[in-house]
Amino acid sequence: MSGRSDALPTRPVSASRVEMTKLVLPPHANALGNIFGGEVMSWIDMCTAISAQRHARTSVVTASIDAVNFLLPIKLGHIVVLKSQVNAVFTTSMECGVTVWSEHPHTGELRHAVKAYTTFVSVDEYGRPRPVARLLLERDEDRRRESEARARRASRVALREQLRAAAR
Repeated sequence: MSGRSDALPTRPVSASRVEMTKLVLPPHANALGNIFGGEVMSWIDMCTAISAQRHARTSVVTASIDAVNFLLPIKLGHIVVLKSQVNAVFTTSMECGVTVWSEHPHTGELRHAVKAYTTFVSVDEYGRPRPVARLLLERDEDRRRESEARARRASRVALREQLRAAAR
């Protein structure tokens, strides 16, 4: 990681893992009895922000939420389980991955409902970006996620440059 200070701490992926549980209540659901996508996205933002903050041990701000894939509807009365972790660390930002599961309240059956990626920037007390702790990849799964996150970051950066060029 060029340009990174060796003085920065290193934290393992496992230290950033979060599991959050919610219950789908009537205000969360549409007329079909399915959770609103925006509600799920709000929960994703909160869950992954906690992962990012656990890793950085600073305040963090959302830079992007992308690749949100709704795989199946989550029903009223179901339990929602969100699982997130930091996938990769860059200079001042980090990508978090999250999976969202729908748990049937009577059978306990878990179904993979949503998958998404978020990017957070670590900020100081003045809101300025600050360097992020290095990430210790503990398992082969962590190394795979980190490699895929770097590819997604390259795509995000290229898209951002295209959008900036188009706006000029």
